[in-house]
Amino acid sequence: MAGTNEAAVIEALRGVIDPELHKDIVTLGMANNIQVNDGKVSLLVTLTTPACPLRETIERDVRAALAKVPGVTSVDLKFDASVPEARRLENKAPIPGVKNLIAVASGKGGVGKTTVAVNLAIALKNMGALVGLLDADVYGPNVPVMLGTTEQPKMLDEKTIIPIQAYGVKLISMGLLNPGDRPLVWRGPMLHSVMQQFLRSVRWGTLDYLVVDLPPGTGDVQLSLIQSVSVSGAVVVTTPSVVALADVRKAVEMFRQVHVDILGIVENMSYFSCPHCNGKIDVFGHGEGQRLAKMFELPFLGDIEIDPQIRIGGDTGKPVASLGPDEPGSQSLYRMARNVAARISVVNLSGTAPVVQIL
Repeated sequence: MAGTNEAAVIEALRGVIDPELHKDIVTLGMANNIQVNDGKVSLLVTLTTPACPLRETIERDVRAALAKVPGVTSVDLKFDASVPEARRLENKAPIPGVKNLIAVASGKGGVGKTTVAVNLAIALKNMGALVGLLDADVYGPNVPVMLGTTEQPKMLDEKTIIPIQAYGVKLISMGLLNPGDRPLVWRGPMLHSVMQQFLRSVRWGTLDYLVVDLPPGTGDVQLSLIQSVSVSGAVVVTTPSVVALADVRKAVEMFRQVHVDILGIVENMSYFSCPHCNGKIDVFGHGEGQRLAKMFELPFLGDIEIDPQIRIGGDTGKPVASLGPDEPGSQSLYRMARNVAARISVVNLSGTAPVVQIL
């Protein structure tokens, strides 16, 4: 049974509210290994994602709360992370070992959806998560090019595929199984079959996040994914142009109709930072993504600038996120990744995820 001092510490920690989940860290099970010895307090705070964007806020609030406890002379505060697992639906078999599946989608092509998916996966991995990347754009599988790999996955048998790894991210793509310029001429049932193989036959192992780069639009691949597995949430990518926004509305409505939680909207190619005047130039307009998010009452996950390094990284197989969070061209991508991870935690722990899917 907890002693008086320990009880006072726990009570103080009940006043520390997670800014995203709006519950105290004791109720959320984030405060662990609490020890009190002669006024010295030690504890471990388990964050809901290694990419937590509010770690400094939580640390500040914990220290402030404990400073008010009589007799506390020092605080030894450590952090770790445990990504919460998405709730499973009865009619959707889980992917063994995969905690969360994030669908990256767009209403139309050419908005940089694959660039966002690739850099999101690498950023999450570099922040400490276990990440996989499934290239579901079977007609235009550009992920291998952006990751600079032509390595083919190993087939142990007809039902077991070993994914390759690039930048620490596990990867599967039709571009690795069907290399070169040969086009795929497939109908819906064949697309469903290959999606099932990518989801069920690939040995993903333990993953915090499986990022799925969907083809543009609202076609067979999207429906096959949603029918087959529980999707933790969707990230919808757009650009500021009015044409792109008209199409992204369709993607938003599709996910809402099939009861998939939308994590938020990303505005890619949002602005160009002038190296001479340090001002921002709105090449395709600016702020439409935020306005769309507000219109649909969705979170805005971030705007990503037009930066030559992002384009060069994709063309040369060296994604800018692999350079780390402090590289000028990758900072907005890491901010976006932290926001996506935070939204996953909110969906999983606040009970806002859909209970029933209609497909």
